[in-house]
Amino acid sequence: MTSAAGDTIVALSSGRLPAAIAVIRTSGPAALAAAGTVAGKPPAPRRASLRTFRDPAGALIDRGLVLFFPGPASSTGEDIVEYQCHGGKSVVAALIATLVALPGMRRAEAGEFTRRALANGRIDLTQAEGLAELLEAESEAQRISALRRAEGGLRREIEQWRSALLDLSAEAEVAIDYSDEDDGGLAYDPAPRLAALVATLEFLLAAPRIERLRDGVRLVVAGPPNAGKSSLVNALAGEARAIVTAVPGTTRDLIEVPLTMAGIPVTLVDTAGLRESDEEIEQIGIGLAEREIARADLLLWLGAADDLPVHPRSLLVANKADLNANRTGHRVSAVDGEGLDALKAWIVTQAGKLIPSTEQPGLNEREAVLLGDCRSAILRALELTDPILIAEELRIARSALDRVSGIAGVEALLDALFERFCLGK
Repeated sequence: MTSAAGDTIVALSSGRLPAAIAVIRTSGPAALAAAGTVAGKPPAPRRASLRTFRDPAGALIDRGLVLFFPGPASSTGEDIVEYQCHGGKSVVAALIATLVALPGMRRAEAGEFTRRALANGRIDLTQAEGLAELLEAESEAQRISALRRAEGGLRREIEQWRSALLDLSAEAEVAIDYSDEDDGGLAYDPAPRLAALVATLEFLLAAPRIERLRDGVRLVVAGPPNAGKSSLVNALAGEARAIVTAVPGTTRDLIEVPLTMAGIPVTLVDTAGLRESDEEIEQIGIGLAEREIARADLLLWLGAADDLPVHPRSLLVANKADLNANRTGHRVSAVDGEGLDALKAWIVTQAGKLIPSTEQPGLNEREAVLLGDCRSAILRALELTDPILIAEELRIARSALDRVSGIAGVEALLDALFERFCLGK
């Protein structure tokens, strides 16, 4: 991302045009002066003011509202001016063109408003990632998790850990300074507080990763040919997504159906029937089915109980219950709906165990690796008695926390992250 220090950036921050209202945002040192040029009298801070928008030649552009948010107490940490105008394409184009033609003004790049908020300490990296997840959220669980992170849930936890580590480090330095005293120096025993930190970190590290919310819980329906797998998939999806016939081997390829069940994202997978076959195409489908069984988060098995694959979260399903009253397993009929509600309840319960709790901020893989490094450094410190060595491990632990927050060592990551944002964010 290329940017020049001191630039004031301009972008449309509202939705796709045309629309009833459009919001154009500016952020930077020239934002207020630009408002005076375009809208006449500068607006009072944090108060919507009705203004007439004109270009430098005095030609009328539109009439709308202007809001001024002085830095550093703004979302970016800089002066922000927002213009609310009519949402016609030509109106927005004319106002943006007028603004970017003024001295010190330019068009914003993707995610640049949020990047400035990060650079100015208004948010940390975990909150920026939370905003990216919020923009991409499609399910209720994704929204809740992303909102908790964007509002600083993880940031507050990290700040508490960093504060505790700083206190322990300061005490270690004092112990080092007094280590040459004749009486043996100051007593320094950080073990209880370090152990408490480890317990807190391990609790968070043991929780499911937030990538599960993005990718969805993978629910695989498998079994022999003609067991009713596709019928069950259609019944769970609430629509015909898989071809259903009485001919064994109809399903050859994988069919993936994205669903949301009780706010949880689920990817429902229909697979080829498992049997011995000499047909090349069917063999390929069977191989794909076996692979899906191995990578499934949840498995619905429609075959015989003796053939149920070893899987930590599987359910033996007695499908076609309307035709066969003697099969063992959870009885389901895609025809009359018997057992479907109970099956959906089982899926929701099991899937809920695989996604982060809404009661705590989840971790992504990057954060989990770094917090794992922090935990390892603290565990090493617990094995030591020399305050010099303990202080070094505490420094390593703090460094890992700094990388989680984006304070250090994340420049390449920032470019990739903010490319996911829209121009006005």
